[in-house]
Amino acid sequence: MSFLLPVFLLIIGFLLLIKGADFLVEGAGSIARRYKISDLVIGLTVVSFGTSAPELFVSVTASLEGNAGIATGNILGSNIANILLILGISSLVYPLSVSRGTVWREIPFSLLAAMVLWVAANDRILDGWAYTDISRSDGLIFLMFFALFIYYSASIARSMTGNGQGMPMQSRGAAASFAMAGAGLSGLALGGKWIVDGAAHIAVTFGMSQEMVGLTIVAVGTSLPELATSVMAAWRKNVEIAVGNVVGSNIFNIFFVLGVSSVIKPLPFHAGANLDIGMVVLASMILFGTMFTGKHRSLDRWEGTMLLVLYAAYLVFVVMRG
Repeated sequence: MSFLLPVFLLIIGFLLLIKGADFLVEGAGSIARRYKISDLVIGLTVVSFGTSAPELFVSVTASLEGNAGIATGNILGSNIANILLILGISSLVYPLSVSRGTVWREIPFSLLAAMVLWVAANDRILDGWAYTDISRSDGLIFLMFFALFIYYSASIARSMTGNGQGMPMQSRGAAASFAMAGAGLSGLALGGKWIVDGAAHIAVTFGMSQEMVGLTIVAVGTSLPELATSVMAAWRKNVEIAVGNVVGSNIFNIFFVLGVSSVIKPLPFHAGANLDIGMVVLASMILFGTMFTGKHRSLDRWEGTMLLVLYAAYLVFVVMRG
């Protein structure tokens, strides 16, 4: 029973996270619909925040409980999975053509987020410090970048109008929307705690590092809402939402989730994690490059297949690294 209980907590925690995120997206999305906000802006803000909520609650809980490896591994692994796994699968469902703004603004901004994280986490290399972490001051800088992202999203909201087609959201009354959002937040909080507790026990049982568990099991589990949202959007041929959800989620994960987590409690950083940050940077650069190969400003099926092969190779590397 000592092993089965953590696995049970992990599974139930994932279920609570997924349903909680679904409720949160539905509640917030129905309000956004009333104001006819564009699909791209909803994807970048409401949907990406809702689908990033699992990473937020897992990382904050891990930070509070002193499981920094799970907190950082979860974010890095989720961002890698978002691009290589989720966009790879979504592009197989339907080729993902995106707007010029997504190519030249949102995707580069997500690349910037990964590079800022590398700078913040490498005081040891840049300043010769014996010890390094993602400090509270680093977290505040992340949150400032996040504020700029929100300002940008609000600015494009003023110049774009949505037609409301293709979004799997319903318009509800204000009371029902707030009730759904509240229920979603409760599920996220409880599910996040159970996932961290279960993952920590599994790491101890099998002699795995917290970073490995965070990069694989926890990262893929907390990315399930992004997977469901982007695949469904691609199926409905609402490709701006599919891409905007992933790009926005990656920005949220670094600037907001890691920002909040490190402000609550500084996150110790191991130099080995630079390889994982490098993978986030590489994945973002490859995504940017695919906009200029094959069909212009489009992630085609063959490019999506390439992303999936790269993700499989990365998982093999993580497991072999231990």
